[in-house]
Amino acid sequence: MKHSSHPEIVRRLKQAHGQLAATLSMFDDGRSCLDLAQQLQAVESVIHNAKRTLIQDHMAHCIGDAIGEPRMNTEQAMREFKALSKYL
Repeated sequence: MKHSSHPEIVRRLKQAHGQLAATLSMFDDGRSCLDLAQQLQAVESVIHNAKRTLIQDHMAHCIGDAIGEPRMNTEQAMREFKALSKYL
């Protein structure tokens, strides 16, 4: 199911992809470990934010909107939330 947040998440992941490619080039260029660590932190941050946006969107729209409807009861919602929480 596609959500309104997905284009933004894809944009962030493409950004991370570009940063990761740049980091690999930095290794080839013999850049300092400090420079490499900073670049890897930037990649990690972008991916973390994309993941957080995806999880929050899923909790709000897939779980939150479905509670009380025939498609998801409270017990199912809690199971789904617990499964998601390991990725937070």
